[in-house]
Amino acid sequence: MNGQEQKKDKFWLYVGGTMFLIIAGIAMVKQSENEKFAPIKQQLDEENAQMNIRVLDGN
Repeated sequence: MNGQEQKKDKFWLYVGGTMFLIIAGIAMVKQSENEKFAPIKQQLDEENAQMNIRVLDGN
């Protein structure tokens, strides 16, 4: 019976480790995407700032 309890412990350890690796992998991919598209986002922000012109009322 002691052997069965150890298998359950290892099973949940494997599940936890696998979940951690999957989540860490997703986080790394998302960070890579953010770094890859950062120059494009900066360019869009600059264009939006240039286009944000207020029209003053002449009255």
